[in-house]
Amino acid sequence: MRSRKICSTLVISALIMSMIFQNGCTGSHNITPKKGKITIGFSMDTLQQERWFTDRADFVTDAENLGANVIVDVANDSDAEQLSQVTDMLKSGINVLVIIPHDANAAASSVELAKKYGVKVISYDRLVLNADVNLYISFDNVKVGELEARAMLNAVPKGNYVIVNGPAGDYNSIMINKGIKSVLNPAIKSGKIKIVKEISTTDWLADDASDCIQKMLCDGILINAVIAENDSLAGGVINTLSENQMITKVPVDGMDADLAACQRVVEGQQLMTVYKPINILAKYAAQFAVKLAKGENINVTGKISDGKYNVPYFIIQPEAVTKDNMISTVVKDKFHKISEVYMNVPQSDWPS
Repeated sequence: MRSRKICSTLVISALIMSMIFQNGCTGSHNITPKKGKITIGFSMDTLQQERWFTDRADFVTDAENLGANVIVDVANDSDAEQLSQVTDMLKSGINVLVIIPHDANAAASSVELAKKYGVKVISYDRLVLNADVNLYISFDNVKVGELEARAMLNAVPKGNYVIVNGPAGDYNSIMINKGIKSVLNPAIKSGKIKIVKEISTTDWLADDASDCIQKMLCDGILINAVIAENDSLAGGVINTLSENQMITKVPVDGMDADLAACQRVVEGQQLMTVYKPINILAKYAAQFAVKLAKGENINVTGKISDGKYNVPYFIIQPEAVTKDNMISTVVKDKFHKISEVYMNVPQSDWPS
């Protein structure tokens, strides 16, 4: 099993490194606007998590298929770098800004600057707070938390829970946590479960999750279940549990349907993950960006408070993924290939 797991890790790492070298470390794409074409600035926070490579590729492809030019910059988890890159985009003459904020509050400066340039802004996946963006497009992040918590509560109706959140500056983490707590609170109040530890991580770092669990185990704290807000954090938790020969004793769940997480799910190492169809997110974001650049009405009726303003909110539904529905979700949608998901499982045990 250990040799197969090492092989799996190496394959995933090679795929990610290949994407980095093929597309550039910062992810820049079409550095200058092309005359006569709509130019979209796509400001990304990071490429540290697997899913963001998919977002970048899908969004650029969808926008270009609509006749737009795309400039992509990646801020590498830096507020200052994101503002600097957005400034350069605006000076270069972009028609609309699509931003994945590193920090929900700090990114308001980028939105404010875009407005000074007369450029409309789409907040992609993560909400920029107190900024009055023209559109927020994302998944139902509260539901993400509900799906994770409901799956865990079904698996572990009693016991000690640990919640591993994302960064405090990422509003998605706050919304996911809200969903988790809404499901767990009745069981907490009845005394059936107890939250023995809850942390916020830095930039969704798996090491933070791993260190938290290791310290708890060293302190002799009993852990019955771990809800991690994404698959990277879940992976950190599971690595530590594995090192302590506890990988099958403590259920862990996550979000994003990363390839490694889907492999863990079918191998019985991770309880479940939450699938968010990125192709749908990218497709609609590209369509809305082009419409805004043309001055057209986007006709989005949903609203969400950014803390100061009610902004248009286009919401996409996530889906819980388990071993039982892996084929009918991520494989059916071609998010991952069956050969990739089940690479550590004997082919005779693959579902038809």
